[in-house]
Amino acid sequence: MPQLTVALDMMGGDHGPSVTVPAAAQALSLLPDLNLALFGLEAELSPWLGRFQLDTHPRVEVRFCSQQVENDHKAAYALRRLTDSSMRNALDALASRRAHACVSAGNTGALMAMAMKTLNTLPGVDRPALITRMPQAGGGYALLLDVGANLCCGAGQLVQFALMGEQAARHLLGISHPRIGLLNVGVEANKGHESVREAAQRLQQLQQTDGVHYSGYVEGDELFSGRVDVIVCDGFVGNVALKTSEGVARLLLDQQKKRGFLSKILTLWLKKRLSHLNPDQYNGASLIGLRASVVKSHGSAGSPAFLNAILQAVSEVEHDLPASIAHRFDTAPRDSHAR
Repeated sequence: MPQLTVALDMMGGDHGPSVTVPAAAQALSLLPDLNLALFGLEAELSPWLGRFQLDTHPRVEVRFCSQQVENDHKAAYALRRLTDSSMRNALDALASRRAHACVSAGNTGALMAMAMKTLNTLPGVDRPALITRMPQAGGGYALLLDVGANLCCGAGQLVQFALMGEQAARHLLGISHPRIGLLNVGVEANKGHESVREAAQRLQQLQQTDGVHYSGYVEGDELFSGRVDVIVCDGFVGNVALKTSEGVARLLLDQQKKRGFLSKILTLWLKKRLSHLNPDQYNGASLIGLRASVVKSHGSAGSPAFLNAILQAVSEVEHDLPASIAHRFDTAPRDSHAR
């Protein structure tokens, strides 16, 4: 891996430096060509940097900031008033090309607003989407988007999400011809909101003219079936689906802990299969559709999860995901970009 720099918002999430600093230290030990630019409040960040010897690390640059984006801050307030926050400075480093990717566990709305302001979306993309991996019954993963960045979407946005997800599946999952499905309340053509039905018609047209592999509607009980590789929905539906999945994973793991020997064996298997849906181990969601890679780590996640988010950002840079999405929109028929 050639040398690259990832900018980290060290203050984001529920735990701040107590999670982000150990994760940063482990990332540096795993990847000898990785450089990190760390942004945070000096009083809170410095003691942790000293504990993990990152204050003198040759591949670490530290920039102390005067502000922090809190979980309850409105996106508009954060965008206007918190210009010296750790989140904004990390994104500014990415926008000025002092970093190749950015990772934050902070306020999703603020991250979305600041990322759009500093980075802009790719040509043909109205708004970025949060995309994450979902484990599948036969092994491997499918990609789900949007999972919370855009609560209400028109048909054009859903088609854009499908094209972005298609590229992400190709480059991050190694699937040459990803199967795309629209999350809906039924598989019949007349089911669902008008925007979903219109998106289905446009994807069917793209299947004929542009080689998109559209596989129809996907119901909620098929999220883990492996029938499709990219599951498309608006951010409200996607976030509910993701959080429900996380809750079920937590429930199963907690119940198995209270039982006997055989259940303990089952628990080990469940941890392996469901760890990606456990918020404590969650690896983050990518904010795709921007001109550079931004990864949103789960706010309640621990150090292993924040480490996974850093590794995911590195993977996106190595695969040059923004450039591949830009190329896809350049080659897609223009009416597929319509709102």
